[in-house]
Amino acid sequence: MTERTLDQSATEIAQQIRRGELTSRACLDTHIAQIARVNPKLNAVVCERFELARAEADFIDRMLATKGPGYRLESALLGVPCTIKEAFAVQGMPNCSGLVSRRTHVSQSDATAVARLREAGVVIMGVTNTSELCMWLESDNRVYGRTNNAFDLTRTCGGSSGGEGAIVGAGASPFGLGSDIGGSIRIPAFFNGVYGHKPSGGRVPGTGQFPMAHGSARRMLSTGPLARRAQDLALLLEILEGPDGTDDACVEMPKRKPSDIQQADLQVFVVDEACPVRASDSLRGAQRLAADSLASMGAQVQSLALPELRHALEMWSAAMHAAGGESFASLLGQGTPVSALGELVKLARGRSEHTFPALGLALLEKIPELFPKQIAKSLAALEALRVKLTQLLGDRGVLLMPPYARTAPPHQRALLRPIEYGFTAVINALEFPATSVPMGLDSEGLPLGVQVIGGWQMDHLTIACAQWLEADGQRWTAPAWTRS
Repeated sequence: MTERTLDQSATEIAQQIRRGELTSRACLDTHIAQIARVNPKLNAVVCERFELARAEADFIDRMLATKGPGYRLESALLGVPCTIKEAFAVQGMPNCSGLVSRRTHVSQSDATAVARLREAGVVIMGVTNTSELCMWLESDNRVYGRTNNAFDLTRTCGGSSGGEGAIVGAGASPFGLGSDIGGSIRIPAFFNGVYGHKPSGGRVPGTGQFPMAHGSARRMLSTGPLARRAQDLALLLEILEGPDGTDDACVEMPKRKPSDIQQADLQVFVVDEACPVRASDSLRGAQRLAADSLASMGAQVQSLALPELRHALEMWSAAMHAAGGESFASLLGQGTPVSALGELVKLARGRSEHTFPALGLALLEKIPELFPKQIAKSLAALEALRVKLTQLLGDRGVLLMPPYARTAPPHQRALLRPIEYGFTAVINALEFPATSVPMGLDSEGLPLGVQVIGGWQMDHLTIACAQWLEADGQRWTAPAWTRS
């Protein structure tokens, strides 16, 4: 039965298609049916291309049947369906990132990462929701509305790759493409119980996404996968990585594989630090469970105090400010800065085209300019932390940290505690790779998770840990309501 493909990895699906045990069309139709089942409640896929996808799947099946020359039959993910964050250009699809003034923009070509996935043989089903201009934890905007959590519709799916987290978490897409400048892959992956990998800064080109970071922030903005199976992360990274000749922040890196490291060679440092607040007991328990699991496999585990992380958000904010580039207010106004105060007044009257979090950021973004000494101090602290952790982790060490301060909060509740994403944001400032790993459900049925962090270029270590934890039983399972 094709229904079983809703639980399988993209790697497994591709193998079945190549062996002739499954057609691309049958797999695609099963996932489209699942999208039809769950998306009315999730609002995750905001624009579909089902008919085009069916034509592409049929073409692949014909080529496989005849061994014809019309397609690269050896493509790693030949015939596998997927979804793409709407912030990435997909030919013929909208690319507005929730900005009303850009709602009619249709991409004429593919972003580099999208093109590389197509070359690997994937069939794109549609694009998924984001926060307005990809800068908040709630995937909500005035163009597409709000996306709900796959495990609890009353809670946030995370942002800004929240649509990807929700649709992958609901089992309707084997994997998706996301981006992450402060946690926007890892937090939605965590909130929706799936895997998410933020690559090392500069590993994957960001060409073709909107909005694009500027200056040094281009190394802080990472393009990477969300997937329901850890098995797919290394393959997807291999497909996506490497310079494209356009994004000058992207560099060639050593192509190491998770199999290059053995459990007995791994050093695990368990960080229990306020970042800048302390994580909940349930998430610290998930962190300890991950540490115990890796220790049982032979890894060397020890606790690590990092009091510097209490200033995590200050370091991230300083790095973002130092990067320069177009202001957020100007991005909201497509080149002409919006009046944040004026728009907030309009918002109170129900007349603004912008969301409250976006206007709040536009209002607050100039504050760091008032404290240049503090910015310099935070940047120096960030560089000292980078040096310290690089020396500590070497080529076989990882950090275990919570991915957020608590499980997915109810809609809009994150606004009351906006500093809780420090656990992920500081890792972007360090440009280190990090993988979000599901660690079961709490007593309320909400996903728990842990973040595995390695030194720069050490993506294979964090992905290896995700694979080992998955093999030990810490894996995604579909929410019960999505299969009823």
